[in-house]
Amino acid sequence: MEIVDLSQEIYDSMPVYKVLPQVSMKMHASHEEWEGIENPENPTPSVYSLKMSEHTGTHVDALNHMRKENKGKSIDTMPLSTFYTEGICLDFSAKGLKEIITSEEIKKQLKLSNLDLKKGDTLLLCTNHYQKHFNTENWPNGPGISAEAAHWLGEQKIAAFGVETMSPGIPGISNKEVHHICGELSFTHYENMINLDKLVGRGRFRFIALPLKIRGGTGSPVRAVAIFE
Repeated sequence: MEIVDLSQEIYDSMPVYKVLPQVSMKMHASHEEWEGIENPENPTPSVYSLKMSEHTGTHVDALNHMRKENKGKSIDTMPLSTFYTEGICLDFSAKGLKEIITSEEIKKQLKLSNLDLKKGDTLLLCTNHYQKHFNTENWPNGPGISAEAAHWLGEQKIAAFGVETMSPGIPGISNKEVHHICGELSFTHYENMINLDKLVGRGRFRFIALPLKIRGGTGSPVRAVAIFE
């Protein structure tokens, strides 16, 4: 069995979407403090304090995040089967900054990859944007799917799709619409994924990305993995 880690690290002051709170990770307690040692020269952490949003790093959106009409459809109410699916990954690494991915392009890549998109699947879109631009001025400017592509994906009854970028659509072009369509058609998406290039051309895999059980939560960080038996 091979397990491919698809999640970013979470760390102090890491890049986050422009409207989200910054990540703060501080040492809350040390082993030396617990042992009664005063003013240690190099304290070793025993507990960290984390301050961040539910939408930090590699995360999944709950349906209540996407539109106000989905009030009550929080992350803790979504079935775990949503986050434990079969998965496929398609290659869109030729896409440049702020370039749209359409449904026709998705269909073309499915055909080139000799893959079918099935009901309940998780579809991952590899653009290599993380490798090219993470933590640079162009990190917010990645490619994204169009509103019509989101509609088409929802009509296929997939569980979710996932991207390497901070948003599934392109901000100011399709991002708001993509979020609303996901909410309307009751499927979700993952953002800030990594290592998708390690999945391209390898066919189907088991996809697992369990969220934290946050009461009323609008999303959650996940430890997303692809498993090849």
